[in-house]
Amino acid sequence: MAEEKSFKYVIVGGGVAAGYAAREFSKQGLKPGELAIISREPVPPYERPALSKGYINLENKASLPGFYVCAGSGGEKQFPQWYKENGIELLLDTEIVKADLSAKTLVSGTGQVFKYQTLIAATGSSVTRLSDFGVKGADAKNIFYLRELLDADELVTAMNVKANGKAVVVGGGYIGLELSSALKVNNMEVTMVYPEPWCMPRLFTAGIASFYEGFYANKGINIVKGTVAAGFSTNSDGEVTEVILKDGRTLEADIVIVGVGARPIISLFKGQVEEEKGGLKTDAFFRTSVPDVYAVGDIATFPMKLYNEMRRVEHVDHARKSAEQAVKAIKAAEEGNSIPEYDYLPYFYSRAFNLSWQFYGDNVGETVLFGDNDPTSAKPKFGSFWIKEGKLIGAFLEGGTPDENKAIAKAAREQPSVESIEVLSKEGLSFVSNI
Repeated sequence: MAEEKSFKYVIVGGGVAAGYAAREFSKQGLKPGELAIISREPVPPYERPALSKGYINLENKASLPGFYVCAGSGGEKQFPQWYKENGIELLLDTEIVKADLSAKTLVSGTGQVFKYQTLIAATGSSVTRLSDFGVKGADAKNIFYLRELLDADELVTAMNVKANGKAVVVGGGYIGLELSSALKVNNMEVTMVYPEPWCMPRLFTAGIASFYEGFYANKGINIVKGTVAAGFSTNSDGEVTEVILKDGRTLEADIVIVGVGARPIISLFKGQVEEEKGGLKTDAFFRTSVPDVYAVGDIATFPMKLYNEMRRVEHVDHARKSAEQAVKAIKAAEEGNSIPEYDYLPYFYSRAFNLSWQFYGDNVGETVLFGDNDPTSAKPKFGSFWIKEGKLIGAFLEGGTPDENKAIAKAAREQPSVESIEVLSKEGLSFVSNI
């Protein structure tokens, strides 16, 4: 059995949050050998959004080391050498299978024991699979999910083998929209399938969605709504050939990509840490109910100060910022200092084709659509505001300039009063530009 290893700080998980936490530790001051990152992935932390954007663009492919963290926020890329130079032990291809938080001990799949003084849980999410719902044939070859680099590598290989073939994308959310765009750009025949009445229903209004659905249709993407994949047909090699829909229709397919959600990975901590809303409950410094155990990113359910409620957020922006906040809190506590509470403004964004949108705030209340949301426009530019109790609390903008995006973020943070919905609809962007 391998010798027990001890560290002052251990980060479990090797995603975006781990990389940004490592950078913050290095900024705050770290002695060689104090910090270990334990990751089941074979490469150092990288910017995960690149997988559904540049990485599968075969014509102009993004590749490592181009999107190691912290490239996504304009920071220095953290190559493997960076971790060595900063005295950080990077333990890759290592999966933790047991955590005993009372004994401050972690055990890997090979039986390696790790001791820590302070733990940051940054285990992220795993994809929801169709086999979880008992969908027949869901284990066929060339059915893909996208979460990690290895998933993307397998998809790229299949896209090359099945060049100019038929791709079916199951799911109309983030991944579905971004991957449908990427597949189309790579000259595949693309069909999207989702059960909801419009795409991205957790964020988009019907008015916002109608633009993207129209734009995608104009690009030649076939959209099938109101049904789900109920099964798959295969050839003699076990490769998928057809998607069988619940409504009885069938779709030919050389490749299927599934994006139907994700689940926080918290099984290691079950029964040891207080949970809420599907995640590990934390305070505004990402401390859990267990002393010296912090949780960040997708798995943390934290107090959203702006709305005075506990929330869990699955997004790269929060993964970065929560990781930095936790490390600042750890170091401040050691020095007997305090730091401000986490005060997060929800932020989501996406890029597909030549489109780019940003959203800030909360998407509840009445909505106002403004601008040009004609999918056939040469340069579409439109947005939506959400108004609750007479205040603007959310803002969405497609095609905004950096200054305009800053303006909608400021408005969502400051929550200005709205006198009239009709006037707001006419004023559109000028309303937030004047704040």
